[in-house]
Amino acid sequence: MQIKELAQKTGLTEKTIRYYESVGLLPPPRRLPNGYRDYDESDVERVRFVAGARRLGFAIDDVQEILALRDRREAPCRVVLELLIQKADEVQQRIAELKRLEEELRRLHALGQTFPTDDVDGKNCVCHLISTEVTKPAP
Repeated sequence: MQIKELAQKTGLTEKTIRYYESVGLLPPPRRLPNGYRDYDESDVERVRFVAGARRLGFAIDDVQEILALRDRREAPCRVVLELLIQKADEVQQRIAELKRLEEELRRLHALGQTFPTDDVDGKNCVCHLISTEVTKPAP
């Protein structure tokens, strides 16, 4: 199949497929006499795996490691399990950071409502809070 069909089957763009090929996530495809790429069903599965891993936040290097193990006929399961827990921990940390950010935004909003809203110079209004309050070290 040509790249257009591979893109349709995987839901990725042709550009993304070419990119995955350029960074080594996909092996160079066979070429037809006219120079067009020629893919088969194993390429569909590989592209789907790469896309799924990337959606889960796996780095390109991580995906390359997993695929290299598969290509050598070694089970990558332990590597994948470790990556899954690492990514879950990272998400948990980001959620905590986002909750702190939400609290800070709400606090500044409440404080900002006590300031005038017509200060063009931004010296005695909510705008002033952004440059003074946000630059304070986090507790």
